[in-house]
This record gives sequence, structure tokens and C-alpha cells, in this order.
Amino acid sequence: MGCLALNASYEPLTLVQPQRAIRLVLDRKAEILEVDQGRRFRSEWDNLPCPTVIRLVRFVHVPRRFRRQVTNTFLFARDGYTCQYCGKERRQLRGRQFLTRDHVTPVSRGGVNEWQNVVTACSPCNTRKGNRTPAEAGMPLRTVPVEPNHVHLVWAVRKVTATQARWIAMFYGTDALTLLTGRQ
Repeated sequence: MGCLALNASYEPLTLVQPQRAIRLVLDRKAEILEVDQGRRFRSEWDNLPCPTVIRLVRFVHVPRRFRRQVTNTFLFARDGYTCQYCGKERRQLRGRQFLTRDHVTPVSRGGVNEWQNVVTACSPCNTRKGNRTPAEAGMPLRTVPVEPNHVHLVWAVRKVTATQARWIAMFYGTDALTLLTGRQ
């Protein structure tokens, strides 16, 4: 399990290994906000609880890209690992290998590889749709494809605990909490 690292402004930055988090705390570069009471780090001189959330003491400027590339990992997470045509979930399809990327308007017909034109589809639905639009194939989409927000791209594909999700929601709002807990 990783440790959630927050900026000095409480902005969630990333997940780090607990050993790295301890090093940051010992170097006085971070403070512990939440701990896992069941795990401890012991040394000859100290006995510290395993951190699950830390906050950096100094603010770190992190540049943001406003548009993210479409990747299958983020696409599948955006669509809840569910086929957008038949509604089957990944566990019904024997794992991720049966989820595919489908272009709503096929590339051969001028469709582009952008968030608004791609959806998650199971292999049978993608094959059945073929080189047609959903209307031509008689396969309506369950949701309208949209570009996910930054929180979704960064955190939805990571495993975070309920405590860590609360800290992320504290910065990004309660919609982020719903997003994070709804996908786990």
C-alpha cells in the first residue's frame, strides 16, 4: 500500500512508498497526517508508525498539462471498466484483455482519437459494430463520451484507501470522493 503525499497546500501530489515517506519525515521535509496503526517501522533508535498520508513542509510547484492523451488505462477507468454498448463489466468478460477501445466515428470515416470519440467496448460488441457508427449498427451508447477531469485521470486508476480518498476529496471536493470510492 502506498502513502499519499500532499503538497504544503494539501493538494494531493502522488503515492509514494512508505519507506520514502518515512525518509521525508526523518529529513523534516514532511509531516505525518495519518498512520496505519497495524504497521510500524523500527530502527535501533526509533519506532515509527507506517504513514498513509504525509504533507510536505514546503510548497512544491507542479506544472500541469491541461489535456491528457487517450490511453486504454484511463479510458477504461473513465468508463468504469464497462462496455458502453452492452453494459457488461470487466469481471463478466474474464479480465481486461477482453476490453477494447472503440471509435464512435470510425477512424476510416474521419473519426479522431480524442476523448469525445472513444469508448470502452467488449470484443464482441466492437466486432459487431465494425466500421459503422452506433446508429448505423443499432447499438446506442449508454453514456456520452467526454474528456475526464484531472482528478479522474490522476487518481481513478490508483488504489487509494478510504482515508486517502478523504484527503483527496478535501482538496478537490466531494465529487472527487464519489468518483474515487465509486470506482474501487
